[in-house]
Amino acid sequence: PDLLPTCNGEITTMSFLQDVVDILLQYVVKSFDRSTKVIDFHYPNELLQEYNWELADQPQTLEEILLNCRTTLKYAIKTGHPRYFNQLSTGLDMVGLAADWLTSAANTNMFTYEIAPVFVLLEYVTLRKMREMVGWPGGCGDGIFSPGGAISNMYAMLIARFKMFPEVKEKGMAAIPRLVAFTSEHSHFSVKKGAAALGIGTDSVILIRCDERGKMIPSDLERRIIEAKQKGFVPFLVSATAGTTVYGAFDPLIAIADICKKYKIWMHVDGAWGGGLLMSRKHKWKLNGVERANSVTWNPHKMMGVPLQCSALLVREEGLMQSCNQMHASYLFQQDKHYDLSYDTGDKALQCGRHVDVFKLWLMWRAKGTTGFEAQIDKCLELAEYLYNKIKNREGYEMVFDGKPQHTNVCFWYIPPSLRGMEDSEERTSRLMKVAPVIKARMMEYGTTMVSYQPLGDKANFFRMVISNPAATHQDIDFLIDEIERLGQDL
Repeated sequence: PDLLPTCNGEITTMSFLQDVVDILLQYVVKSFDRSTKVIDFHYPNELLQEYNWELADQPQTLEEILLNCRTTLKYAIKTGHPRYFNQLSTGLDMVGLAADWLTSAANTNMFTYEIAPVFVLLEYVTLRKMREMVGWPGGCGDGIFSPGGAISNMYAMLIARFKMFPEVKEKGMAAIPRLVAFTSEHSHFSVKKGAAALGIGTDSVILIRCDERGKMIPSDLERRIIEAKQKGFVPFLVSATAGTTVYGAFDPLIAIADICKKYKIWMHVDGAWGGGLLMSRKHKWKLNGVERANSVTWNPHKMMGVPLQCSALLVREEGLMQSCNQMHASYLFQQDKHYDLSYDTGDKALQCGRHVDVFKLWLMWRAKGTTGFEAQIDKCLELAEYLYNKIKNREGYEMVFDGKPQHTNVCFWYIPPSLRGMEDSEERTSRLMKVAPVIKARMMEYGTTMVSYQPLGDKANFFRMVISNPAATHQDIDFLIDEIERLGQDL
C-alpha cells in the first residue's frame, strides 16, 4: 500500500526493492557455494503445514512480504549450484539474470514493433544469426521464440501440415487425408503431444527403431514410410532428434534428409538439447545435415545456459509461418501504420500475449561472443568425457551403452556390492530397479547433489548424468561418484 504509484511512495519503493535485491544477491552467491545444500528437501505436506501459504482478504505488511520471498528461496532448488545435474537446463548466468530483470521491468509484449520496438528488432537479428549457424544461406527464413521446445516442435508440425494442405486452416482435419508423422523411439514425448493437440492423434506418430546408441535407423524409417503410403496414409513430417533426452544421441541427419527429399516429406530437427553444439567448432559436426532441414528447434535455455525460458523454432521458408497462423486482428495489426509492417511479428505466433525471451540470449551473446559460448559448451562436453573415462572400468559401475558419449549425457548403473557377484536374472533386475531411486531419495534428503534416473525399454533404472552448467568442475564430478558410492554402499 505504501509503494508506488502511491503518492510519495518513491522512498518506500526504493528501500523495498533494495531489500528484495539483497535477498536475491545472497541467494545468487549461495547458489555457487559448494558448502551449501543443492536442496533443503521437505515432503509436500510438511511444507504446506509448516507455513501459512493461504491467500487472505487483508493485506500483509512489507516485512511479511520480504519474509515470503526469503522462505520461497530457502526451499527452492538451487539450479545454478555446481552439483545440480538433474535437468538439461542448469546453471545461473549473471548477464542472463540481469537481462531477465530488465525484461520484467520493461514488462511489454512481443506482438508489435509499436509496443516492443527494441525487443522486436533483437528477435529479428538473433533469429537470423541462429539460422546462419544452422547453415541456411545468409540466415534466410523465419522463426519465433516460443515457450519451450514442446511448443516449438508443435509449431513445426503445424507449419508442415499447412505447407502440404493449406486448406486445413479453414476446413480442419475433416477436409484432408489421414496424416502420419515419423520420429525415433528415443525422441521427446512432445512430438506425440503435438499430434494430440493438433487433432492428428498420437496413433499417427510412427516410432522408428534406434540402434544401441539411440540413433534413428534410416532403413527402418524408409521401410515405415513405404508401409504407411501403401496403407493410404500421407506422411507429412519426419522429426529427427539432435541430442536425445536420455542418451544424448544425434540422429543421422544426412541420411534422413535424403529420405525426406525422396518422399517429399517435411524434415524437422528437434535440436532442443543438441542445438547448442552449433556454437562449437569442435562438436558441430554432430549436426551435419541440419542445414537441409525445413525447420529446427533449438533451446538456448539448455546447453547454452540462458535463463528459462528461451526456445527458438527456425523455419527455412520465409512467409510460411505468417500465412499458417495469421488471423489479421484489426485491433492489433492495423495495415495503415506509419512504419514497416513486416516488424509486426505477432500474427505469426499461436500466442497473442508473448513474453520477451530474446533479450537474455542477445545480451549474453554480446557479453560472451560466440567464442564464449563455445568455450562453455566445450568445457561441459569435456567434463562428461572425464566422468565417462572415470567410471567405464570402475568397480561397481556398468555403462548403459558402449563407447564415448556424443553429448554430455552419461548413462550408467551403479551396482551395489550385494549385487556384484549375481548373474543376470529377473531377481537381479528387480533389485537393480530399486537402487537408483533409493540413492536419489537419499541425495535429496541430504541435499548434497541431484542427478536424474529412469528405466528405458527393458533396461532397469539407470542414472542419466547431464552437464550443462559451466560452473561444474572435475572435483564436482569426483564428488558425485563418491556420493553415489557413499549412499548406495549398503543396498
